[in-house]
Formats: sequence, C-alpha cells, structure tokens
Amino acid sequence: MITFEPLWETLKRKNISQYTLIKEYGVSTGTLDALRKNRSVTLNTLNDLCNMLQCDITDIIQFTPDKT
Repeated sequence: MITFEPLWETLKRKNISQYTLIKEYGVSTGTLDALRKNRSVTLNTLNDLCNMLQCDITDIIQFTPDKT
C-alpha cells in the first residue's frame, strides 16, 4: 500500500499549508483531495511535488507491502 503520510509531515516541517500549495504552487484541490485520501496520482504530480518542496520522493510517499 502506498500512503502520502510523509507528505503531511514534510509540509508541517517546512511550514507549508495546503492553502499555500493551492495559491502559491498551483496544486489543484482535486489533487490535494486524492493525496488526502491516498488515491492514485500521476508520477508527474509526484515529480512536481518533489520539485516544489525540494525533497526526495520518500518525503512524500511511503510504501508498505500488502498483507497476503
């Protein structure tokens, strides 16, 4: 399972709000909704977030293998 839990921690650490992502970085509310609900986003979106936040992909996503 992939979650975006590290993204919220990164935003908090960098003192960036979701409002700032929308107004200053142009992130759509639909994208933020998908991230909040751990839904699929494109690799391009992940790349954009890494560039915006000047961070590594592991600062945005966390992978945990599904239990089988």
